[in-house]
Amino acid sequence: MDAIARWWDGVELWIAGLPFIPQVILVVAVMVPLCFVFATVLDRVLGPLFERLDRPRRASGVRGSETEGEVGGDAEV
Repeated sequence: MDAIARWWDGVELWIAGLPFIPQVILVVAVMVPLCFVFATVLDRVLGPLFERLDRPRRASGVRGSETEGEVGGDAEV
């Protein structure tokens, strides 16, 4: 574990030693793909879970904040 901590400290020091613009480019180039992958995995894992949790509520007829006539947010006058 100590070797990993030393490696990470070296990476941090290397990034901190770069000028601002290369720091931003490097962080964005790494973080955007990581965040995309993380969001995709969360969507694939949590989507079916939330669907499964929502089934009993739909079966009992309980709806969210939408009521009949207000679907879509445009109310007729």
